[in-house]
Amino acid sequence: MTHPSAKSPRPGEQKLATDPAQMPQNAGIIFIGHIETPWKTTQDCPRNGRGSDAVCRVHLRPAFREGLASVETCSHLYLLYWMHQARRDLVVQAPSFAARPHGCFALRSPIRPNPVALSVVELVAMRPDGFDVRGLDCVDGTPLVDIKPYFAGTDSVPQARVGWREEEES
Repeated sequence: MTHPSAKSPRPGEQKLATDPAQMPQNAGIIFIGHIETPWKTTQDCPRNGRGSDAVCRVHLRPAFREGLASVETCSHLYLLYWMHQARRDLVVQAPSFAARPHGCFALRSPIRPNPVALSVVELVAMRPDGFDVRGLDCVDGTPLVDIKPYFAGTDSVPQARVGWREEEES
């Protein structure tokens, strides 16, 4: 399966040996809703959710709306979403901002075998069909996989490191 936006690999990039569509499928993901954003293409999106102050709307399917009970008490949430327009064919990538190639699991790029994305978002307002947030980086219509509360006391790890990034910045 060739993704429509697939480009020639950059130096150092490696494609997966097997087409992900041909690999065993073990999970059944249910999309619980979708995300409405101002970005129509992946090129329009900020590189990460902190790169924009845009307010985005999260719509939940009716069957899941009761699961929002008490969400209004949260200041921040984790949103997990499916980057449905992302390529899935690279295992090693050469990002334009990096000095050398890195494995897809050392990057936060949406190009990965399973394009699951994660953002910490600020809850802005509740709505009858969902809520508004700030801090997303996905295209309009992105499928929503899950919502979880962000606990600053247990989720924040100030001493966490990404060694390759520290090396490049020094």
